[in-house]
Amino acid sequence: MQPRRVALVHDFLLDVRGAERVFLALCDLFPDADLFTAVYDESGTEGRFAQRRPTTSFLQRMRPDARTFRALLPLYPYAMEALDLRGYDLVISSSSAWAHGVIADADAVHVCYCHNPFRYAWNAREATLAKYDPLRRAALGFVFQRWRQWDWIAAQRVDVYTANSETTRKRVKRYFGRDASVLYPPVETSRFSPGEPGDDYVVLSELMPHKRIDLAIAAFNALRLPLTVVGNGPDARRLRRIAGPNICFTGRVSDDEAGAFLRSAKALVVTATEEFGIAAVEAQAAGRPVIALREGGVRETVIEGETGVFFERPEPAALVDAVRAFDPLAFDPEACVANAGRFDVAHFRHGLRALVDRAIEEDRPPRPRPRRARGLAISQ
Repeated sequence: MQPRRVALVHDFLLDVRGAERVFLALCDLFPDADLFTAVYDESGTEGRFAQRRPTTSFLQRMRPDARTFRALLPLYPYAMEALDLRGYDLVISSSSAWAHGVIADADAVHVCYCHNPFRYAWNAREATLAKYDPLRRAALGFVFQRWRQWDWIAAQRVDVYTANSETTRKRVKRYFGRDASVLYPPVETSRFSPGEPGDDYVVLSELMPHKRIDLAIAAFNALRLPLTVVGNGPDARRLRRIAGPNICFTGRVSDDEAGAFLRSAKALVVTATEEFGIAAVEAQAAGRPVIALREGGVRETVIEGETGVFFERPEPAALVDAVRAFDPLAFDPEACVANAGRFDVAHFRHGLRALVDRAIEEDRPPRPRPRRARGLAISQ
């Protein structure tokens, strides 16, 4: 039986990154679905959702954007629970933080595509708190503790979880006690094609502290090799200050420009522990190998010795050694393209359709009675 009304929910729609590209694929799969999100910026998302008119939460009145939305952090769980999903038969949440916490009707099916449990409250909690003075650390630690309580309760209301990688699947099990299947994100591999590689190594990433772009900068400062950093974010100013003259920053670029940078790269450099890492697949789709830290999703998307190489420790010296040993002529562009094909949009569409059909047909235990959050103070 096909659902009559479908709601698609995303954490926030303020720019276009990997998670937003997944949400765009969901929108294509369900063209008649209604969209919901905590906050929305039509300009920041390049008008890609304008025709669908996303329904937002009360936080939209504050007009947050990609630079300011984090200031509202404690309010997002309550904002998601306040979204009105009455009357929807199927709810699909695209969640890397709080979208999985929406409250669906008792008879509705809620499928969550999990990019990662909220990193700052779970796997990156200690590293995040370590950056602050003792007073702020104590206050933020309390917020994160309350967030964990809310997050676990919210996770029990989801009917079916699917994760974007083995890394995320294990975190969903560890933090929420929920089983999840793995469905790799859709990568628009058709946007890319091999070209003539140049001399520059490339980083393609949001410039956030947890992405460890400073590791790449320190390594290439030492190597004195050309590195192009493509992307923007809160860490951009600091990174520019520590970069040598051999390192170029492009800021945010269009999809076509990003494809051109990847096509001409000697290799893509990945320093973060990515849950999946769409950029690594995009680089391979452009026929270029990847030099990556051996952690997270790249272990599932890069074939060592065929489409890339790994370095073992998140330290500049380890990356320096990997780059010095790297031979770009040892990698066949066609092998890179073929490997990237495993993650094409068509595989995602087929997998998600099958997942949703199974979820609708299965008998499910009653959904736990909702406990709504007030900020992060959970009512009993």
